[in-house]
Amino acid sequence: MAKIKPFKAYRPAKGLEDKIAALPYDVYNRAEAKVVVESNPLSFLGIDRAETQFPDDVSTYDDKVYDKANEMIQDWIKEGKFVQDDKECYYLYQEEWRGRKQTGIVGCASIDDYENKVIKKHENTLAAKEQDRINHIDRTNMQTGPIFLSFCSNDSIDSFMDSYIKKAPVYDFTSDDEVTHRVWVIDADEDIAFLKECFEKMDAIYIADGHHRCASAVKVGLKRRAEGRSNGNCESDFFMSVLFPDNQLEIMDYNRVLKDKADKSDEELLSLIGKYCDIEKKESQYKPQTKGEVGMYMDGTWYKLTFKKEFTSEDAVDGLDVAFLQKYILDGIWGIKDPKTDSRIDFVGGIRGLDELERRCSLDCKVAFAMYPTSISELFAVANEGRLMPPKSTWFEPKLRSGIFLHDIKA
Repeated sequence: MAKIKPFKAYRPAKGLEDKIAALPYDVYNRAEAKVVVESNPLSFLGIDRAETQFPDDVSTYDDKVYDKANEMIQDWIKEGKFVQDDKECYYLYQEEWRGRKQTGIVGCASIDDYENKVIKKHENTLAAKEQDRINHIDRTNMQTGPIFLSFCSNDSIDSFMDSYIKKAPVYDFTSDDEVTHRVWVIDADEDIAFLKECFEKMDAIYIADGHHRCASAVKVGLKRRAEGRSNGNCESDFFMSVLFPDNQLEIMDYNRVLKDKADKSDEELLSLIGKYCDIEKKESQYKPQTKGEVGMYMDGTWYKLTFKKEFTSEDAVDGLDVAFLQKYILDGIWGIKDPKTDSRIDFVGGIRGLDELERRCSLDCKVAFAMYPTSISELFAVANEGRLMPPKSTWFEPKLRSGIFLHDIKA
């Protein structure tokens, strides 16, 4: 049984939503973040990445950076840039991009459900990456970026959302990356009760994206419990999320580029790969059309690789295309055992297209692999078994914006 509660969100004052809403903090490096904030001082990125308010010799992780984030949030609230809803509400958040819409319910998920594995993950987190957001949440008393969750779609919620989005949204704007964002406030008591009941009937919810932000919010909540600052049912015992039915989502490919040829000639590489894949030379770019296919680019030529059946698996993890590539080619031929730490491999989100793979191979790489996207059902299967996907298995677009909703955890 999942507990997803409504909350009193702080939201941008009407007319400021398009200026405040920002891509997630970890999309940018420091220099890029500074450029964004300098061009738009109202971008929430200036709070999410408050080091942009300081000279470059101030560490991103300096205590005064987190103090500055808190100061800015409080100032923006006092100045009326953010307003808080009078009652606990759910919200609908819709993104429209390239002709596709995804609509989710904004609410707060229980850290107990995370701890008890009702909310399931599919990747591990790094303590160093968690600590930054732990400090940010703890110092500001705000969760500023929603966690991207998903659940198995059902007719009741689908019908509710289909009906609700016929109403006029409170926000409707298009960001610079051509994503349209719409928000509806769900404040009627009967609608709130209905959604609570729908979530209570669910025995599993899945983290689609935002594992580090999620783990950080949970650790802040557990810390406050240990300090006696929570009775187990305070705002810090919940983390802000957008929950999407799985039928609303699309996972993009997450591609690989390699910096060398493993000290082998093209002919040697093709021979070794041919042990595990049928190889077909292509006259132009090749984007995989189905599971079990990979596009490979090397020395100006594209190849279609089709996995040989005797090497495929029905296992939830081993059966993933990214797992096949890792086992038989990246590790088996290149000797890349840990793609998270090996400097010879880099990852390219599918949003950048095949042209980016060719560009990288003309600059700093030698071989590129274009993957068929992992499916949402594969993600669920891995999470249901309590297992982990290989690194960089999924790429979700469009990204959820930070700054549209803030969750105050002081209460």
